[in-house]
Amino acid sequence: MKNALKGVIAALVTPMTTEEEVDLDGLGEVADYLIAEGVQGLAPLGSTGEYYALTSSERQAVVKTTLEATGDRVPVLVGANAGSTREVVKYAREAESQGAQGLLLAAPFYSLPTANELFEHFRVVDGEIGIPIMLYNYPGRTGVDMTPELIERLAELKNVCYVKESTGDVTRVSEIIRRSGERLRVFCGCDTLALESIRLGAVGWVGGVVNVLPKEHVKLFELAREKRDMAAAQELSNRLLPLLSMMENEGKYTQFVKAACSLVGRPVGPPRRPLLPPSAGEIDRIRQKLDDLRIATESR
Repeated sequence: MKNALKGVIAALVTPMTTEEEVDLDGLGEVADYLIAEGVQGLAPLGSTGEYYALTSSERQAVVKTTLEATGDRVPVLVGANAGSTREVVKYAREAESQGAQGLLLAAPFYSLPTANELFEHFRVVDGEIGIPIMLYNYPGRTGVDMTPELIERLAELKNVCYVKESTGDVTRVSEIIRRSGERLRVFCGCDTLALESIRLGAVGWVGGVVNVLPKEHVKLFELAREKRDMAAAQELSNRLLPLLSMMENEGKYTQFVKAACSLVGRPVGPPRRPLLPPSAGEIDRIRQKLDDLRIATESR
């Protein structure tokens, strides 16, 4: 699977009941729906999947359910993130043993490791597993930036094949490609910069709003990357940007994604606290942006 991934990968939501219990039946339905809509991969237990709020047993159940629902139709990259190298190794091994085709790995949170400490962290994890790793560079969440220089070093590790670039600095795409070449492929992790990232060489897009509008994400990627119809891609991107900007720039990404899923008729329940559902006014704003896209929404 070395450098085989491309296209749109859904950063899966974790459906919840009204009591904030994980809804595994709902998760299987979401996975099946997204594959039917054309996504090229699934990534459970990322930021949108609220991995940080789930117990170890819940995380295992999410992986098991996603893999069973997916079958062999698309690759599944499992988030195996935690605050210590020891925990990440544990979750990574479990995901591999369950049948995951890859891992989505961010920097350990809160401890703010240095570049050398991060390299050692990933070196240890890399040595303990045998499936591809997609680095997840999201300093806005982890507090640590994996610079292009560090990513160039990490690309030498045997399983590090991809990076989800989520800094919001689109120049990182071409800089990482310049430094790492064929050893590592870049995926866009910033929804509002998807088209620009593809223009610069990104081979895919990992996003949470894919749960809401999978067809539109797949179409934008195909227009830009495969058909090279940049005029049509730009037109679609311009239409999607108001919704994507609201989702990405107001500090409530997971909350808004889950609310939008409900608005388009695929309810996935609330986020788990400490996150709270959006306000009535925020939901109305999401509904208006979906209406502007001519996406049918549930009545109030």
